[in-house]
Amino acid sequence: MQSPERIHPALWRATQLAQGAARSLPTGHAALSAELPDGGWPLGSLIELLAPHPGIGEIRLLRPALAQLETRRPIALVQPPHAPHIASWMSWRLDPRQLLWVAPEKPADTLWAAEQILKNGSCGALICWLPRVRPESLRRLHLAAQASDLLFVALRPSAAAQNATPAPLRLALAPAPGGLSVHILKRRGPVCDKPLYIGLEPGAASSSSSRHAPLDRRLPALPAAGRPTPALAA
Repeated sequence: MQSPERIHPALWRATQLAQGAARSLPTGHAALSAELPDGGWPLGSLIELLAPHPGIGEIRLLRPALAQLETRRPIALVQPPHAPHIASWMSWRLDPRQLLWVAPEKPADTLWAAEQILKNGSCGALICWLPRVRPESLRRLHLAAQASDLLFVALRPSAAAQNATPAPLRLALAPAPGGLSVHILKRRGPVCDKPLYIGLEPGAASSSSSRHAPLDRRLPALPAAGRPTPALAA
């Protein structure tokens, strides 16, 4: 009898992690990669990270993967709750010039911007903050992502775990001493009962800013008519 993966790469046994079903990017965290199908973050797919509040280390969790992207491909940040902390990005050896910071005025604009970035295909990664989003909108974004090769991560509140999602991979994050507690809520494979501990390196360039998260500044006020758009926080 043929194994499911020999019939089609999208098939797998419920007791095994899916292999060869998607392109992936190494996470840079051995314990996490060992629990993910294909050993990394799936590309061209919706990934959900659920957190109790922004700034607990979710960007540092993604840092090793972001560092592997081609330097000429932008990293899009759509609707971040705070302005990017440039010193942190530089301390991670990530080029701040890669950052494409999009701050839409309306939720509908956020979804439109994310979909256009997915369809355009010029970015290496899209990180989108979605505090409120309808299931049909998530399905639309996931469909658009499947035609791309980028790393697409949606950051959502922990309460979203109660709702269904089209995302093949969903992780719940919680702060832990020196890192994060990561509970795999959904993956292409068996249920993961025990949360993982992922140690994170400090996320700032100097001791004066080491207590800050990489997205720790309030968004500046929108520019008035005739005024230039404010620069990213340094």
